[in-house]
Amino acid sequence: MAQVKAGDKVRVHYVGSLEDGTVFDSSREGEPMEFAVGERMLIPGFEDAVIGMSAGDSKTVSIPPEDAYGSHIEELITVVERSQIPTSLEPKIGMMLQADSDDGMVVPFTVKEVTEDSVILDGNHPLAGKGLTFEIELLEIVQ
Repeated sequence: MAQVKAGDKVRVHYVGSLEDGTVFDSSREGEPMEFAVGERMLIPGFEDAVIGMSAGDSKTVSIPPEDAYGSHIEELITVVERSQIPTSLEPKIGMMLQADSDDGMVVPFTVKEVTEDSVILDGNHPLAGKGLTFEIELLEIVQ
């Protein structure tokens, strides 16, 4: 039976959870995810986990932060004066905002704290610094 190798396109079902068991994402209630292994469109630990699997195989893998969304970087937390936030926007904790960087890229931020005078924004991915567990079922290697 064929085993997944770099360059193969695969279809999988997965359930992603945090170390405490909280599920943060799952394909089980919808369509399977399809991706090409090695293109690094997903976190490295997930892509690496499917290598060597055959259609019908299932496995559970623990992925450390460095193979997931990286470490939490304190320098990506910034304090912005409320006057810099559009008046039409009422920031709330957990809200996702976007800003344009100097090089024209769109940078996502999560609102961490709101005061009368300022808003604390976190530019880290929400799962940065966290170990993740994925239950992966390889449905097929797409030909």
